[in-house]
Amino acid sequence: MTAYRLASGGVIDRSSTLSFKFDGRAMKGHAGDTLASALLANDQLLVGRSFKYHRPRGIVTAGPSEPNALVAIGKGAATDPNTKATVAELYAGFDARSQNRWPSLKYDVGALNSLLSPFLSAGFYYKTFMWPAAFWEKVYEPLIRRAAGLGRAVLERDPDSYEKCWAHCDLLVVGSGPTGLMAALTAGRAGLRVILADEDFRLGGSLLAETMRIDDRPAADFAEACLAELRALPNVTIMPRTTVFGWYDDNVFGAVERVQKHVAAPQAKLPVERLWRIAAKRALLATGAEERPLVFGGNDRPGVMMAGAMRTYANRFGVAAGKSVAIFTNGSAGYRAASDLSAHGVEVAAIVDSRAAPVDAAPAGVRVIQSASVIDTRGRQRVSGLVVERSGFEETIACDAIGMSGGWNPVIHLACQRGAKAVWSPELNTFLAPDVGNGFVVAGAAAGRYSLGGCLKDGAEKAAMIAADLGFSPAINPLPAVGEEADPSFTPLWYSPGAKAKAFVDFQNDVHVKDLALALREGFGHVEHAKRYTTNGMATDQGKLSGINATGLLAAMQGISPADVGTTTFRPFYTPVALGALAGTARDEHAAPVRKSPLHGWAEKNGAVFVDSGLWYRPAYFARKGEKTWRDSTDREVLNVRQNVGLCDVSTLGKIEIFGPDAAEFLNRLYCNPFLKLPVGKARYGLMLREDGLVYDDGTTSRLAPGHFFMTTTTALAGGVMSHMEYCAQVLWPELKVRFCSSSDQWAQMAIAGPKARLVVQALLEDDISNAAFPFLAAGVVTLKGGLKARLFRISFSGELAYELAVPAGFGEAVADAIMEEGRAHGICAYGLEALNVLRIEKGHVTHAEFDGRVTPDDAGFGRMVSAQKPDFIGKRLSTRYGLTAADRMQMVGLKPVETDKLIRAGAHLLREGAKASTLNDQGYVSSACFSPTLGHDIALAFLKSGRERYGERIVVWDKLGGSETVAEVCSPVFVDPGNSRLNA
Repeated sequence: MTAYRLASGGVIDRSSTLSFKFDGRAMKGHAGDTLASALLANDQLLVGRSFKYHRPRGIVTAGPSEPNALVAIGKGAATDPNTKATVAELYAGFDARSQNRWPSLKYDVGALNSLLSPFLSAGFYYKTFMWPAAFWEKVYEPLIRRAAGLGRAVLERDPDSYEKCWAHCDLLVVGSGPTGLMAALTAGRAGLRVILADEDFRLGGSLLAETMRIDDRPAADFAEACLAELRALPNVTIMPRTTVFGWYDDNVFGAVERVQKHVAAPQAKLPVERLWRIAAKRALLATGAEERPLVFGGNDRPGVMMAGAMRTYANRFGVAAGKSVAIFTNGSAGYRAASDLSAHGVEVAAIVDSRAAPVDAAPAGVRVIQSASVIDTRGRQRVSGLVVERSGFEETIACDAIGMSGGWNPVIHLACQRGAKAVWSPELNTFLAPDVGNGFVVAGAAAGRYSLGGCLKDGAEKAAMIAADLGFSPAINPLPAVGEEADPSFTPLWYSPGAKAKAFVDFQNDVHVKDLALALREGFGHVEHAKRYTTNGMATDQGKLSGINATGLLAAMQGISPADVGTTTFRPFYTPVALGALAGTARDEHAAPVRKSPLHGWAEKNGAVFVDSGLWYRPAYFARKGEKTWRDSTDREVLNVRQNVGLCDVSTLGKIEIFGPDAAEFLNRLYCNPFLKLPVGKARYGLMLREDGLVYDDGTTSRLAPGHFFMTTTTALAGGVMSHMEYCAQVLWPELKVRFCSSSDQWAQMAIAGPKARLVVQALLEDDISNAAFPFLAAGVVTLKGGLKARLFRISFSGELAYELAVPAGFGEAVADAIMEEGRAHGICAYGLEALNVLRIEKGHVTHAEFDGRVTPDDAGFGRMVSAQKPDFIGKRLSTRYGLTAADRMQMVGLKPVETDKLIRAGAHLLREGAKASTLNDQGYVSSACFSPTLGHDIALAFLKSGRERYGERIVVWDKLGGSETVAEVCSPVFVDPGNSRLNA
């Protein structure tokens, strides 16, 4: 094959010459080239090696379906592996390197695998690496991991930046070919907000390589005129270099825009890639159709490419794929390629047509061989000829490039990503998109309308239909005039018989026809099984070229229709998306949002030392002068709360407002304990179970009005509980009239706890909060002096007389300052997470240290809370399983060291006295532990087998990591005020 730059033609800028390198070799191209077109112009045919056999590979396509021309571009930390040369936009200084070869592309040691091909058939890895067993970790796995992949991931820090954006439109048009342009024009003229997205850097799609005239002007000029009009419409957004990769719920589409992938030195102020989430009222798929490869002997040799790709390289890029080209076809598309190449002065050695009586006209002087098949190709690292067989007669034809055209596969991936299956069309001999509703329609070649005129008409008509459906009045404009068109039909040819060399189906993964036959023989004939057994369609192109051929071959081998075989599952992403683009700005310190409580400023003023707690910065403790360690501060805070009063920020608790006439019923089903009859003005502690009967979350819910509840969740599961509630409301009980929203950020909430809490709170309120007027578990709206409305809850996590006061977030710091000022006379102090944890352990209250996903309500001592009278609630059925009700389950207990100077650490294991220190003798574990300044020694909450029956028993707390064993006494988990007299004071 001798590829070269044509003397004229194409839509490249020949006045702009760009220097670039491939594997260190200096080359030249032009502005408007892709790397692939520039490589062909420099007669660089060998561009890569296949995965398994390391066979030489050349460029096959001119678009995103390319399986072979994968290169690494960039340098150092900015290297991008597995970049498709067929879509990479050329720029000055472009540096590309081939992959999956050593020591060089031309001389690759891995090519020895081809000699071993009889032993490396499909599924060999399932049979080969079974013995000896000890070899797996020491030999097989390391070798497999070293061989896996094509390009090499870069381990250095990514120097590029990325961002995420939202966009909203009435109509999203995916693809800017003839169908997409007409759809965007029709909708834009009607006044719709239109987004036109295309993955190419130059819009126009197939029109850029089309030789037919539209409205008596070149197709590329027609495309530019359409784009000029669209750019002038203020309601139209044009997004080049943007791949729409996924279709998600609510007609939200994922797209990635390559903002600076086409420049040598990206600007720091701009992202390199931008991830778009596009919310579209309607969408139109105008992605066209992919030319189908033919499966014949030697079809993987460099120089064999799609006939349509040859047209594109000649007409758009001004590059001839060879000096003497042979075409192998089963339809008219091969003849169109031959005509275009001949018009550019390229010799067409022959047209090999599998059909018996084609009606298509070949270029003058070109030989047509009918009823024939290609059985082999000649050459090593580039094509030098092909072998044709007809009725038993074989003939070798010299050529330096082979164009293959096997029909058309509509590009329908997006329409099938949400579970709908592609539908086989026996008339078109291809799979078409299913009907997925009027939210997403398919038009043009993607819908099986292959003619240029048909694409223009279908795009305009379907856009007009969408506009009318959305209430717009589309104008009726005459369609552009198109000249005489060729018949786009073809006769399916799944396999060219008589192959004398391997006939490849998947070029990248080296899957050939015999591999599929082997899969069928060994019971893996289902298309999904065959994919995994042979790895067909599992390469970086995800089967865009090989998938339909594999279906056709499996069908032909079994004598059934492709409709009976079907396709493999279409999933996002349509083409690979960089992890950096998915992360956006969420990296380093921005990996998660920094959430600060409304009382953060108050805490800073009071000397807080902050700690990361989930997504929040929370005060761990409030250090005072003379305190040397966190324990000094924590002990003081705990004792002060027990003796006087303290103020703690609890704003980070999840807060959810629940409304509706069925709100009580909704909560009654959500919680395992009753909520249906909770009186207005009361709060209740609730346990939420998972479907498997284990505890999911806990918190208090207050009834503020007959149809208004206020729920608090743990800080850690605020988002999870909200999602769980959404699922229950939308999927499980859609008949319930209930609505809810998160208000976590709307309220500043503070706990005022201690025997003097009422004195402090009452001084700030106009309402009476005496024990008679506002008893334990009371909840309601109160008025602060000065008129500010707030919510007050008589609940306690410390075991002391306590209130939780919620005020609008903007008033939080001022109210906290006022509480501290009022409490000064009563010895108030601020206390943080460490003190809060000690206080709750002393009282035997639980957190997710206890509710770790393995615990039932009864395990934690809440068995009587689970309602036996309610007809149903989440987790009811599975909570009665024997395994969750067995008498020897681990139950929550308290632990106190027999020798009070001994330590107990969380995570330690529990053993019987005298038992050998081993997990085989494990009796339980410590979930939470602390030093109790109230009691003067360590205490712990733990889970122990049949724990409640073992109060008074001595056990050993074994901490292997800490190297300690402590004898402890099993006791009640409530260490302070077991009678709750302080709560009700």
